[in-house]
Amino acid sequence: MHVSELWRYPVKSLKGERLEQTEISRLGIRGDREIIVRSESGQLFTSRGKPKLLGLRSALDTNSLATINGHPWNSPEAVALVSEAVGEAASLEQVSQPQGFDILPLLIATDGAVKAINIDQRRLRPNILISGVNGLDERKWVGDTIAIGNVRIKAVKLRERCVMTTYDPDTQVQDRSVLLRIIREFDGVAALDCSVVEPGTIHVGDTVESL
Repeated sequence: MHVSELWRYPVKSLKGERLEQTEISRLGIRGDREIIVRSESGQLFTSRGKPKLLGLRSALDTNSLATINGHPWNSPEAVALVSEAVGEAASLEQVSQPQGFDILPLLIATDGAVKAINIDQRRLRPNILISGVNGLDERKWVGDTIAIGNVRIKAVKLRERCVMTTYDPDTQVQDRSVLLRIIREFDGVAALDCSVVEPGTIHVGDTVESL
C-alpha cells in the first residue's frame, strides 16, 4: 500500500489543493481548514448548505497565506467571492486548527472503498488517499495505527457521510443518489477519521502499513 494523493483545504468547505508532500503535526496538515466562512450574524457557512463554496479554490501561497482563487483570504476580492457563493454578505475568519475540524484532524480514504462505492474520491474530501487497499479493508483498521514512514496515525472511527458527497466537485450539480447508496449499501460510512500519534513528513508514494 502507498500514499497516492495528499490534500489540504486551507479554507473550510472550499475546493482544496493537491500536495506532493506535507508535514503532519498532531493537529494534522499545516494550514488545513484554518479559515472559515461566516455570515454577518456569525453563522458558520459550509458547503452542506452552500454548495457553491465548492466552486472556489483554496490554497496556500509561497508565504503560507491562505488564498481564494488566488486572492489573499483577507482581501476584499476573497470576501466578495465567498459572499457571491453563499448568496449574502459573508466574512472570513482565521481560527485555531482544532476549531476548524468537524471531528478529528485527518481524514484518510482508501482506493478499495472508493472503487466499491464507485465514487469520485474528491467527494469524500480526504487529506490522504491510500492506494493498494483491498475492497473495504479500511473498515478493519478502526483502532489500528497506520504507519507512513516515521509518521504514526491512529484510525479512530469510520466517517459518517453527509450531503456534501452528493455535489459534483467540478460542477456542484447535486446527485442525491450518491448519499442514498452510501447509506443503503455501506451503512452510511466511508473513510477514516484519524488522530496523529507521531508527527513527521509524508510524501506521495510513501509506503503505508496498518499495524
